[in-house]
Amino acid sequence: MSFQFSVRVYYEDTDAGGVVYYANYLKFMERSRTEWLRSLGFEQDALMRDEGVMFVVKHAEADYLRPARFNDSLIVSSQLSGMGRANMIIRHEIRGTDEQLLCTGMVKIVCLGVQDFRPKPIPRPIFQIMEQMKDAD
Repeated sequence: MSFQFSVRVYYEDTDAGGVVYYANYLKFMERSRTEWLRSLGFEQDALMRDEGVMFVVKHAEADYLRPARFNDSLIVSSQLSGMGRANMIIRHEIRGTDEQLLCTGMVKIVCLGVQDFRPKPIPRPIFQIMEQMKDAD
């Protein structure tokens, strides 16, 4: 089950060559993950405040296939690929409006305590939803 998020390329997202600067694809992926959690009813600031946990990136990979340019409209998809008690692996695809695949990525997210930055179990409500998503695939 894939979540999709639209993003517009702004001038500030591009480099001297007029294409999206490579690191900004990771930002687009981050926005998609945040909106995905929000669509499931979880706000990251509330998780920090109420549950004492935060999600941080432990590992990220990206494969750049085609350039995106200023003012392009992109679709960023996020899909749960794997999970443990305190981590999730999310696969991303970034496509242009013509459906061409521009970039793929994989991000490993770890749930940490806000006080000690040590791994903590993913809060049960999130874990249960992610388990259902994993089983649906």
